Amino acid sequence: MAANNVRPIRTKSDYEAALAEVERLWGAKAGTFRGDRLDVVATLIEAYEAEHYPMDPPDPIEAIKFRMEQMGLTRKDLEPLIGTRTRVAEVLNGRRRLSLAMVRRLHARLGIPAETLIRPTRAERAA
Repeated sequence: MAANNVRPIRTKSDYEAALAEVERLWGAKAGTFRGDRLDVVATLIEAYEAEHYPMDPPDPIEAIKFRMEQMGLTRKDLEPLIGTRTRVAEVLNGRRRLSLAMVRRLHARLGIPAETLIRPTRAERAA
């Protein structure tokens, strides 16, 4: 992409050129020409990637397990958020859906987006 030529990313080669430009601009100070350019090109890349390389939202159970790993939590640590040891096992093994109260507590305590927690699990979508 030329210095003043800002246009949508339409092709794979446009995309690769934009990635190269971001690499050159990386670390530019915000509010400068280079910093503003970095913001604009990064936004164009994000739009292109959303259209051409969409990502599935995370599975609720995988999101809980990932956050447990990040925070060093055990299944026992989830009992105040989900319920008894048996209930935690049922949820994490995909045999029980999350209730609204569980979703609220998991969101509030673990910071997992509620939109992620209310989605059907991969197993439910496959059924």
